[in-house]
Amino acid sequence: MVETKIRVDHVSYWYSGNQALSDISLEVPARSVTVFFGPAGGGKTTLLRLINRLNAQLENTRMEGSILVDGEDIYAPTVSLPELRRRAGMVFALPLPLPGTIRQNVLYGPSLAGIRDRARLDGILYRSLVQAALWDEVKDRLDSPASGFSGGQQQRLCIARSLAVEPDILLLDEPTSGLDPISTAKVEQSLMELKEQYTIILVPHSVQQAARVADYAAFFLMGELVEQGSGEALFTRARDQRTEDYVTGRFG
Repeated sequence: MVETKIRVDHVSYWYSGNQALSDISLEVPARSVTVFFGPAGGGKTTLLRLINRLNAQLENTRMEGSILVDGEDIYAPTVSLPELRRRAGMVFALPLPLPGTIRQNVLYGPSLAGIRDRARLDGILYRSLVQAALWDEVKDRLDSPASGFSGGQQQRLCIARSLAVEPDILLLDEPTSGLDPISTAKVEQSLMELKEQYTIILVPHSVQQAARVADYAAFFLMGELVEQGSGEALFTRARDQRTEDYVTGRFG
C-alpha cells in the first residue's frame, strides 16, 4: 500500500481578489516524484508555495481547505513555521547561492541550527553534495566562492543546501528551466536517486521532463485540477481530453 505523505483537501486560494486555485484535492505519495504540470497560470507554483507556507507574509490573500503533512494540518496555529520549512525544502527556478564558499552554502542550515562538531559537519557536507550529484565536481574546491560556478552547478548546490537540513520533502519549482541539457540530465538523475529517501514535488519546465521523471502527476488548468494519477497513465492514456490535448501539444 502506498503511503500518503501530503494530503491537499478542498483547497481554494485567492490573492488580491483573484482566485488562483479552485477546490483542489489530491494526495502526494511518500518517497516518489510527483509532478504538477500544465500551462502557465494554472496554479502549480501557487500550490507548491502553499505547501511551504511561503504565502504566510502576503497581504490580501485567503485560503480555504487544508493541507496535511503526515496527517498534521500545516496551517494549524501550533505548527512551527521554521520547522515546517526545514521539513519541506524549496528550490526555485533561479539558483540563489548564498554569499560565501560552497562549504558555507551547504552548511548554512546545520550551522544555524547550532551544529558545531567539525566531523559531523564534514559528514553533512559530503552526504549532501553526493546526493545532489555534485561532490565529484567540487570536492577539491569546497572553499571556493559558490558564485563562480556554472548555473547547473549552482542549482545542484541549492539542492544540496536543502538536503543538508535533512528534510522530508523537496519542493522544486522549475529547477532546470535555465539549464543546458547536460546539467538538466544530471539534476533529473539526482531526483531518481533522491526519491528513495525523500518525497519530491516537481513543477517541470516542459511536458517532456514531466513524462521522464513522474511517478505520479497532476494536470492543472486555470486554477483547477483536471486530472491526477500515475505518470504513465497521464502521459500515455489520459482520461480527460484536455490532458490529452496538452500532453500531445495541441495547446499550451
